[in-house]
Amino acid sequence: MGIEIKEIKRAKRKTIALQITDEGNLIVKAPFEVSDKTIKNVVIRHLNWIEKKKKEVLSRDPKFAKKEFVNGEGFLYLGKHYQLIIVKEQEKPLIFRNAFFLSQNHLENAKEEFISWYKEHAYEKISERVGWYGKNSGFIYGKVKITNANKRWGSCSSNGNLNFSWRLIMAPLPVIDYVVVHELVHLEEKNHTKIFWSKVKTIIPDYKKHVDWLKTNGYLLK
Repeated sequence: MGIEIKEIKRAKRKTIALQITDEGNLIVKAPFEVSDKTIKNVVIRHLNWIEKKKKEVLSRDPKFAKKEFVNGEGFLYLGKHYQLIIVKEQEKPLIFRNAFFLSQNHLENAKEEFISWYKEHAYEKISERVGWYGKNSGFIYGKVKITNANKRWGSCSSNGNLNFSWRLIMAPLPVIDYVVVHELVHLEEKNHTKIFWSKVKTIIPDYKKHVDWLKTNGYLLK
C-alpha cells in the first residue's frame, strides 16, 4: 500500500476518520466493529489526501517542532515570538517583560512553569474578550474555563459555559477573538449552519482568514 498506519484507535463511533499527526504519522480512528480490511480500503481510497497532508506537515519549519528551554529559544505569546532568557535569581519562576525570564532554579520544571503562565494569562485575556463581545453583541453565557485541549480551540457546553484551550493565548489576538465569537454564537446556533456563519461574519467580517490561520499555523501552538 505504501502508507504505514501508525496506530488504529477503536472507539464507540459511527465513521472512520484519518488523522495526520504533527510528526507526519497516520492515525486511523474507527468503530469497534470495522475490520482491518475495511480500514485498509479506506486508507487506499484516500492515498492522495494522505500524501498531501504528510507533505504539508513535513515541510513545516523544523525549529517549531520541539522547544528547548535554553537562552535564545523563542516562545509564542499573542502571535509573536519572544526570546527566553535564563537568569540566576528572580522573585517568580517565570516573568514576562517583552521577553521570557526564567529562573535557573526552575529549569527542571520549565515546561510546567510555562504552561502555568500560559493558563493564567489565557484566562485573563480570553475572559476579557468574552466579556467584551458578550456585552457588545448581547450574548448571555455562563462560566469561562481554560482547558488542556490539544486540538479543540474552544467549545460551548449545553448549560452555556465556554471552554478554551490555554494554547490559544499563543495565537494573534484577532484569531483569539474569532474563536471567542465562534463559541459565543454557538450559544444561539448549535450547529455550523449558514445562519451560524452569517452571525459570525456579522461580528467578524474577515473571520475566514482567522480560520485559515488556525488551519495553517495551529501546530505552532504547542
